[in-house]
Amino acid sequence: MGFSMKLSNIAHEFLQERPQRMQINKELKRMAKEVARNAHEADDQKIIVSFNASTRITGLSVNAAFAMLTGWSLRLQGARVVHFVCKRGMPRCVLGTDQDDVYQLPPCQKCLTQTSAIYHKSEVSWLDYFPSEDLAKLLQNTSLSTLRNFVFETIPLGKLCLPSMRWRLRLHHLEDNEDTRILYRYFILSAYKVARQFDLLLKELNPDSVMVFNGMQFPEATAKWVAGLHDIPVYSYEAGIRPFSAFFTEGEATAYPVNIPNDFALTPEQNQQLDDYLSKRFEGNFSMAGVQFWPEMSGLDEAFLNKINAFKQVVPIFTNVIFDTSQPHANVIYPHMFDWLDEVLNTAKKHPDTLFVIRAHPDEIRPGKASRESVAGWVRDRDAESLPNLVFINSDQYFSSYEMIQRAKFVMIYNSTIGMEASIMGKPVLCAGKARFTQLDTVYFPQFRSEYLAQLEEFLAADEVPVLPKYQENARRFLYFQLYHTSLPFDRFIEPDKIWPGFVRLKEFNLEDLLPENSETLKVISEGLLEGKEFLLPLNQ
Repeated sequence: MGFSMKLSNIAHEFLQERPQRMQINKELKRMAKEVARNAHEADDQKIIVSFNASTRITGLSVNAAFAMLTGWSLRLQGARVVHFVCKRGMPRCVLGTDQDDVYQLPPCQKCLTQTSAIYHKSEVSWLDYFPSEDLAKLLQNTSLSTLRNFVFETIPLGKLCLPSMRWRLRLHHLEDNEDTRILYRYFILSAYKVARQFDLLLKELNPDSVMVFNGMQFPEATAKWVAGLHDIPVYSYEAGIRPFSAFFTEGEATAYPVNIPNDFALTPEQNQQLDDYLSKRFEGNFSMAGVQFWPEMSGLDEAFLNKINAFKQVVPIFTNVIFDTSQPHANVIYPHMFDWLDEVLNTAKKHPDTLFVIRAHPDEIRPGKASRESVAGWVRDRDAESLPNLVFINSDQYFSSYEMIQRAKFVMIYNSTIGMEASIMGKPVLCAGKARFTQLDTVYFPQFRSEYLAQLEEFLAADEVPVLPKYQENARRFLYFQLYHTSLPFDRFIEPDKIWPGFVRLKEFNLEDLLPENSETLKVISEGLLEGKEFLLPLNQ
């Protein structure tokens, strides 16, 4: 970035963003004061510890808003809510790391300024800095393989930090260089500080439960591990599938475990509701965590249609973002997505009469989150497009995947959500990674690599791949359940801040709206955190 560009960004921040942020934070503090004035005296028989260090630096992210609003609601019900909050306690944190300069310190002052608004008038336990010289000495000159398996005082720090290393560096295969090793050491030091101080907090409070964001990023993953030592229930949350909705679970939020009753069937009204949702999604009109993925969506052009018609059959292949925190759950048949793609490429070479269309996930090029180990890079390194029967569609090509699915013999995915949608459209889907929807029979999902490859060859050779009605029915059941029973809407309380995608501000609402009798969402979350009930909206809703 040139000097003039930096000056332009600074000017924009001070002249436009900063005044808006100040106003948003002023609104947060006003509501926080109202909560503090009206909260019942805290009941030490109902204690919740909340930790979400990986949700934001500046501004109110949608995930930070979920925890803040939940905390306010619990306090109004008389529960004691203690927020575990970083106060320059981590040498490096997930969001505060510059992957291009691992020596750069995190922007702690910006974070603390925002913290003062989000946790205004709340009970806070600070994660402060303390030296850990013994650990620092042990980490000196450690190799990457040692760091990945590093254990200190029985804490598996290396494994706890690995997903964050991949997420922060935007890749799966960590490069064995000094910058990578330095950042890994910083993360391990930071995770150890979280473990030490969170352990002390739990011993002091003995809370009913712990609430953490995501559960895979190392600060929250470490806190979750420590809580497990104390047999304290831990509930993690992530953005739900609907806009401004959250998904809470006692399991792994990024794996999205859902307990769908065997007798759950959609009514005609629910089927119509789902169809209305799908019609918008098929037009590209959808977002998640406040981010709109497709600015537009166009149909298949004539040249591409002519390409399809030149082959016996077409098989679309949908990929994922390799560093996403859902990927560790997906890697059950293959060690990672690129290993699967290597086998797909070998298969394509053996079947010149089939057109294979590999489509990169739109999130691979999201500004500020672009992959450093991308499907586009894999295609380039393997010279995949030299195959006459392979087409690569990059993340910035906004044509309709759904039109391509309609023309497909069958669909291949790793663990992409579009596989569930393809099943709903009545197309056979061959899945290579564990996905949210593989909890039910929604797609063809072999359990072993040999079975997967045999199934792939069988599909390619068959005159027609059978469409199993139960897959389509189960896919509809799963998607509806995910949309309207597990996704807990917060849109009554928040709206886009119109500054950054994925960041929000408070709407106008009354304090009484935060009470469980006035909010089904907060009723479900409160009963889940305090009573251990499932985080589900009523089935009759």
